[in-house]
Amino acid sequence: MPTPETGTVLLVNPNTNRATTEMMRALAARSLRGSGLEVDGVTAGAGPSMILDPVALKESEEHVRDAVLRALDAAERDYLAVIVAAIGDPGRSRLAAELDLPVVGIGQAAIGAAGREGRRFGMATSTPLLVDSLTALVAEHGMSEGFTGVRLTESEPLVLAADPERQFAELAAAVDRCTGADRAEAVIIAGGPLSETARRIAEARTCEIVEPIPSAAELVLQELWTAGS
Repeated sequence: MPTPETGTVLLVNPNTNRATTEMMRALAARSLRGSGLEVDGVTAGAGPSMILDPVALKESEEHVRDAVLRALDAAERDYLAVIVAAIGDPGRSRLAAELDLPVVGIGQAAIGAAGREGRRFGMATSTPLLVDSLTALVAEHGMSEGFTGVRLTESEPLVLAADPERQFAELAAAVDRCTGADRAEAVIIAGGPLSETARRIAEARTCEIVEPIPSAAELVLQELWTAGS
């Protein structure tokens, strides 16, 4: 495997919204600035514009796999790692088993960052039907003991997607419930399409906000340096 000094990371958006793909790709690229790594983005070829429920999450696994394999086959350069940019990490485990390169999920990375050293952490999100899936993902990574649970926005995710200011206000309120009533020490803004709002909340709150895309970028660097050492 090439060293992580220079090269390209492939970010796959399991949602079919290409604008979201570019937003997340750009955020990952900013997070990796100075590392020598660039980021390409690819969008799932089928499925919903936003994953809102467990059925869509499960179905997206195959779409993610297809998008990544097509991108790898068509690439004029080798990719060093893959980022699966949906909070439920659809297809990550299968791709990790099939590919000879690191495959990082933004959920995996955010959970690891939020729960490090046994601290209490919660999640704030806009997708009520994915609460059980997110809780299961926390358990999959052995972090259930410190997990304070998921706090939700009052409005539906598609309503908030169309109104960034309302999305910010409602997610910030959910964060406050995590740190107040639940006594969380860190809060994950759980959702790839919520990345811009996550950044705004991180700048506006004194508690630690864990942003999934930057967390995944950091984990990619760790994986690459470990592999290259």
